[in-house]
Amino acid sequence: MVEGKGLSKSFGGLTAVKKIDFYLEEGEIVGLIGPNGAGKTTLFNLVSGIFHPDEGKLFLNGRDITELRPFEICRLGIGRTFQIVRPFLKMSCLENVMVGIIGRNDRNRGRAEIGREAEDLLKFVGLDGFEGTIAGNLTLIQKKRLEMARALATEPRAILLDEVLAGLNPSEILQALALIETIRSKLKMTIFWIEHVMGAIMKASDRIIVLDQGEKIKEGKPEEIVSDPRVIGAYLGETDA
Repeated sequence: MVEGKGLSKSFGGLTAVKKIDFYLEEGEIVGLIGPNGAGKTTLFNLVSGIFHPDEGKLFLNGRDITELRPFEICRLGIGRTFQIVRPFLKMSCLENVMVGIIGRNDRNRGRAEIGREAEDLLKFVGLDGFEGTIAGNLTLIQKKRLEMARALATEPRAILLDEVLAGLNPSEILQALALIETIRSKLKMTIFWIEHVMGAIMKASDRIIVLDQGEKIKEGKPEEIVSDPRVIGAYLGETDA
């Protein structure tokens, strides 16, 4: 579905991403992990069109989308959330989601119809009854749910989740994991997910890609990742044998 071939990106003399290959199959959850500065967010920015690679190609269902702009990639079916949630703080939850719906190509729809779809999305992410609540008054987990609804409003087939568990307590993490699995199972959506909560991403992912210093050092099933010496070294540093 989504495929990157030989993706590289540098900023000045710093190589943030170096010759990375990856693929995302339809309907799977793929985790992206690595230490801070490993290149994870840069890779997401390449996939979503915020940056263009210096080298390499990006494909969506076989179509070259390497040079497309973010809104074009979004309309083709790749949505995204951000590590720092960015709702329109002075707008209601309903209005926040409606903005995402209006941004699609199907413009021949009335406000009432768009509003009903926004209500359904808020209910889907667990914000039923918050339609009129101003986004700035939400708790952190509620803002993250709203961010998810805003991304889903663009009708993506693949969604990039950037540290959606950051700042949540254990109970909230379980709620968020349940929502992620519901998005995959009910919407048949592909999920590409950056996360630092290792127990959660290992439990929820079908595959894990590990980056370190801009390079892919390991890819495989969660049980293969947790015991790999290179992965352990990347997170914990070299240890004596």
